[in-house]
Amino acid sequence: MRASRLLAIGPLAFLGVFFLYPLVAILAKSFGGGALDLGPFQVLLGDSYYLGRIWFTIWQAAFSTFLTLLLGLPVAYLFARHEFPGKTLLKALTTLPFIMPTIVVAMGFVALLGPGGLVNTGLSNLFGAHAPQIRIANTLTIIFMAHAFYNYSIVVRIVSAYWANLSPQFEESSAMLGAGRVQTFRHVTLPLLLPAIWSSAILVYIFSFTSFGVVLVLGGSQFATMEVAIYELTVKLFRLEIAGALAIIQIVFTYVFLFVYTRIQARSAVPVTLVHREAVSQRKKSVRDMIVVVGIIAGLLVILSPLLALVERAISTSDGYSPTHFVALFSNDSGSYFYRSPLQVIWNSIRFALASMVIAMLVGTAAAYIIVRPGRRSSIIDALFMLPLVVSAVTLGFGFLVAFNRPPVDLRGSWLILVIAHSLVAYPFVIRTLLPVLRGMPPHLKESAAVLGASPLRVFIHVELPIIARALIVGATFAFAVSMGEFGASLLLVRPEFATIPVAIFRLLGQPGEANLGQALAMSTLLMAVVALGFVTIERFRYRDVGGF
Repeated sequence: MRASRLLAIGPLAFLGVFFLYPLVAILAKSFGGGALDLGPFQVLLGDSYYLGRIWFTIWQAAFSTFLTLLLGLPVAYLFARHEFPGKTLLKALTTLPFIMPTIVVAMGFVALLGPGGLVNTGLSNLFGAHAPQIRIANTLTIIFMAHAFYNYSIVVRIVSAYWANLSPQFEESSAMLGAGRVQTFRHVTLPLLLPAIWSSAILVYIFSFTSFGVVLVLGGSQFATMEVAIYELTVKLFRLEIAGALAIIQIVFTYVFLFVYTRIQARSAVPVTLVHREAVSQRKKSVRDMIVVVGIIAGLLVILSPLLALVERAISTSDGYSPTHFVALFSNDSGSYFYRSPLQVIWNSIRFALASMVIAMLVGTAAAYIIVRPGRRSSIIDALFMLPLVVSAVTLGFGFLVAFNRPPVDLRGSWLILVIAHSLVAYPFVIRTLLPVLRGMPPHLKESAAVLGASPLRVFIHVELPIIARALIVGATFAFAVSMGEFGASLLLVRPEFATIPVAIFRLLGQPGEANLGQALAMSTLLMAVVALGFVTIERFRYRDVGGF
C-alpha cells in the first residue's frame, strides 16, 4: 500500500504543479485575484454571440465526428483484415495528419485546393481560362474537411487495433449457420466493435470540440469556436475575465466527454477471444476482396493528398523539380538577423522531444498504474489525467506565464518551460498506449511471483516489464513525435534561440516572397519525414496492434 501511494505522488504532483496550478492562476487573475465573481458567466449567458459560439462548437464537432467516422471505418477495415506490401508504411502515413502542426496542414490544403493549388491549376490546364474554380477558403466545408483529415487516424488506430484481434471464429460460426456477410457484420462483428467505435468517436468529438488552429487559419473569424473566442478575448480584447469564464465552461464540457470516453474504453477492455492479426490475414481472399482493398487504398491516397501536394510544392520551382528550397534552408542570403540555421532548429526540436519523452514516459507509466488499480473512481482519475490533452493551449500557456513569472520559479524564456508544456501534451498518449496492455495482463503472473518471494521491484523488472516493453517503446515514440510536432504552446512560449521546427515554419510563412514559402514547405517536408519514421517504428514494435492509439 505504501509503494502504491509513493507511485501516485509523482504524476499527481506533476499534474498539480504544472497543469492545475497554472490553470487556477490564470482563472484567479481573470476573476479579480481570486474573488468569486459570477458576473463573467452572466455576461456569457446573456450575450447571443457567446451562446452562438458555444452552440456552433457543439454541433460542428458532432458533424465533424460523423464525417470522420465515414472516412476512418473503411480504412480501419483495410488495416485490420488485410495484409499487403507497404502496409506498415501506409499505416504510419495515416497518422501524420494528427501530428502535423496546424499551419502545415493548412498550407497543404492551400497547396491542393487554393487559387494556385494543384486542383485549380489542373482544371485550368484542362479547360482553359473558363475552367471552374474550387473556392472553399473561409467556409464551413474546409473546416469539416480539415477536421476529418486531422482526426480520421484516431478512428483507424483504435478500431483497427481491436478489429484486427477479433477471433475469426465468430464470423465462421455465423457463416456456418447460414448468415451472409452483411448479416454477419450487422449482428456479430458490429456489436463487438461498438465499444471501440464509440471510444474513437468521443475522442474525435473532443478534438473537434477544442479545435483552434483549423478554425482560426482555414475558417476565419465568422466561424469562431469556443477555443478561438478564448484566444480573441485573451490576446486581442484583453477580456481575461470573460475568457476565463468561457475556459471554465469548455473544461467542464471536455471533462464530461473524457469521463464518458474513459468509461467506454475501460468496458472495451473486457476479455474477448482475441487472436493475432496474422491468423486473420491467412484467410483466402476473393477477387471482390482485392477490389475493395485497391479501392480503399486509392481513397486513402486521396485523403492524404494535401500532404502529398505540400511535398510536391516543396520540390517545385519555376524551372521544374529540384531541391532548391531545401538547399536555401542552409543559407542566409538576405543577411537576416533573425536567421536560424535549420540544423539548430532541428536540434532544438530533437533535444526538447527527447527530454519531453523521458518525462512523459515516467509520468504516463506511473499514471497508467494508478488508473488500472481496482476501484470505482478509476474512470474519474483517468479522465483527470487526460485533461491536459484537450484544455485550451492559449489558456494553459498564459497560465504558465502568470504562474511561473517570479523567483524562485521563473521559467519565462527558459527552454524548460517548453519541455514541460510538451510533456503535458505527450504523456496522455503514453497512458492510452499502456492501459490496454496493463488491463489485459493476467493477475496470476504477479501473484505467483510474489508467492515465490519476489519483491514488488523484482516482480516489475522480471514479470511486468517484459510484457509492457513493446507498449513502452510505442508510447515513447508517440511522445517523441507529439513533441516534434507541437505548435500552439511552443508559439506562445518559445524564445528565438529555442525555435522548434513548427515555429520556424510559421515564421517563414509570415515573411513575404516565394523563397520563404518554398523554405517553409521544405521544412514541413522534413518534419513529416521525421514523424513518419517515428510511426514506422511504432508499427514495428506494437504488440498485436494493441494500444489506445
